[in-house]
Amino acid sequence: MYIEKAKNIKNDWWRYFIVGPLIIFSFWQIIGAIPFGVGFGYYVFGQENFDMESANDIAAMFSVFPSKNIGIALFLLMFAIGCIGLYITIKFLHNQSLTSLTTSRKEIDLSRIFYSFSLVIILTIILFPVDLFLNPDAYELSFNLNQFIILLVICFTLLPLQTSFEEYLMRGYLLQGIGICTKSRALAFTIPSILFGLLHFANPEIEKLGDGFIFAYIIMGFFLGVVTLMDEGLELALGWHYANNLTAATLVTADWTALQTDSIYTYVGEPDLISQILPALFIFPLLIYHFSVKYKWSGWKEKLFGKVNV
Repeated sequence: MYIEKAKNIKNDWWRYFIVGPLIIFSFWQIIGAIPFGVGFGYYVFGQENFDMESANDIAAMFSVFPSKNIGIALFLLMFAIGCIGLYITIKFLHNQSLTSLTTSRKEIDLSRIFYSFSLVIILTIILFPVDLFLNPDAYELSFNLNQFIILLVICFTLLPLQTSFEEYLMRGYLLQGIGICTKSRALAFTIPSILFGLLHFANPEIEKLGDGFIFAYIIMGFFLGVVTLMDEGLELALGWHYANNLTAATLVTADWTALQTDSIYTYVGEPDLISQILPALFIFPLLIYHFSVKYKWSGWKEKLFGKVNV
């Protein structure tokens, strides 16, 4: 069982809820923020027309850099450095292997990661042209070959570290830690799912669409939590999250999203909360059903709400 993989490591509550988070946060949000902060300060210096009150605006901050690629690379670098802090934490604080943090299987199942990744890419290839056809005025072609090639390099190197960091932190480290300390599977996927949503509260999407949009991230968190517990590992969640962010970064961006990139299209329409949340309420249950059939999931009540055996 996935959560039980943490029962034979150093799993004292203070490791999971005090020291571990402190190490991870320090690498991610303090050390990791230095490159972005230095870059921002370097490019904003001397720009007399830049309003420092808008420094909390993602689009305004990215506009300081000579290209969006520089901004997104420095932004994603925070998560790459966060990965170092997470690895140090599990290796030296918990004496845990990366494999046991990833899966209940003897080895990480790369085929699961690839399948989940491919499924999202295929769905995007099918669904995006439909939306483009139905709402042509909402999209503006902004393709720049030179900038796009650089973006692809960033997306194939730094972006998977960002999505993996979030999954290993939320559906891996915290899920196992809360589960092993509380002995409750329900709390193990409920608390990280809500935290996952709250961590996105500062995203510009919230300011644009309203506080209600935080539920989109919470719903996503619950979807990934269910998938992780039912499949007894992070593989499907890792593949899904990377593919989701990859398509968001390369296919279409908007001036109100967290990922400011030189994508193929720019969304220039006026979004509304319902249209942004409603698709997830249909797609996530369908994906869960598809995965459950393909991987023959069983024991739903026990895996999601049962007691952790320690």
